[in-house]
Amino acid sequence: MSKQIIVVGGGAAGMMAAIAAARQGCSVLLLERNEKLGKKLYLTGKGRCNVTNACDMQDFFRQVVRNAKFLYSAVYAFDNFHVMDFFEQNQVPLKTERGGRVFPVSGHSSDIIRGLERALRGLGVKVRLNTRISKIEKRKPAQDAAPFLVTDASGGEYTAQKVILACGGLSYPSTGSTGDGYAFAKGFGHTIVKTSPSLTAICAKEGYVSDLQGLSLKNVRASIFDGTQLLYEEFGEMLFTHFGVSGPLMLSASSIVNDRLSQKPLFLKIDLKPALDMGQLDKRILRDFEENQNRRFKNALGRLLPAKMIPVVVACSCISPDKKVNEVTKEERMRLLDTFKQFPVTLTGLRGFSEAVITKGGVDVKEVNPSTMESKLESGFYIAGEMLDVDALTGGFNLQIAWSTGYLAGMSAGADA
Repeated sequence: MSKQIIVVGGGAAGMMAAIAAARQGCSVLLLERNEKLGKKLYLTGKGRCNVTNACDMQDFFRQVVRNAKFLYSAVYAFDNFHVMDFFEQNQVPLKTERGGRVFPVSGHSSDIIRGLERALRGLGVKVRLNTRISKIEKRKPAQDAAPFLVTDASGGEYTAQKVILACGGLSYPSTGSTGDGYAFAKGFGHTIVKTSPSLTAICAKEGYVSDLQGLSLKNVRASIFDGTQLLYEEFGEMLFTHFGVSGPLMLSASSIVNDRLSQKPLFLKIDLKPALDMGQLDKRILRDFEENQNRRFKNALGRLLPAKMIPVVVACSCISPDKKVNEVTKEERMRLLDTFKQFPVTLTGLRGFSEAVITKGGVDVKEVNPSTMESKLESGFYIAGEMLDVDALTGGFNLQIAWSTGYLAGMSAGADA
């Protein structure tokens, strides 16, 4: 008789775990609380699903913010190129875009989910949808052929020799990520490292930030400080919103500074012209001023700034907007330069789990075997995906963690089937 395995959670990690276990001849039951599999996957990559990143492994581990070493076995067992091969073999052609980001050629996350469902069907994995689990226990005596008893909210019971827990974290609770998995893990004695939103937008204090709502800045350098201490610095793209700042730069920043930001405001300085040093930028401004000598100051910055940003920069520079350009003093010009190179925003806190791409924190990885994803506290019990206290920056890295840990959990649980 084949080994019976239950996978709790039909997201990225859970589906890959079920596939890996079934490939070894196990009888696999996948339990999902939602009405369809991969509900959160539909939202990733703005609906396009950034499946993984085509970088080399050294680059990959540099993008992991917490507990990268824990992931070595999982990622090398099923790396980004294994992931790409898997989807290509399951009729989902992929393409690689800027920054190594990998997407389905169609641009639809639904194709990724269909590829996974195709693999599940082909391997005979049984899937039960609309099944919310209420309890997971291991019955005694331990020699019971199927010691794990999983009970759903309607009283249905399922038994298995091994259980893989892949319930996700707390981000996007509308997709079913409500933290149930943490309670199940705690039931087996696991420690849950404090959770918080990560890869999420950041709130700002200044009123002028909302005036810039919808403005996207490309090719800027963002630096975040706690007093004089530099916490984060990166080049790229960001977005102003009605409440603060977002976009790739700020999402990544949130995963680096979230602990500090939960305690105190931090200071963001945006270099609007990072390709020019102060001397070069001064020459550029002087050239524009020369061509606009008799115009009002507020009408002389059109070549340097988006229209929406001009009145804000003018106000931050403390130069009268109606002052003639030829009357702007050197001291005032230096203030303008400083505004260009260090546009100020006070960061006051993170947006909540409803907007966060991932969850920081989770099951303490010290209590999980990194070579198998099996609990060190309970044999036959495996944990994978976002439930673990591992997270990375944007660019397909977090989904790669889900695929890798799910695959290793499934392979390990299914060994010697």
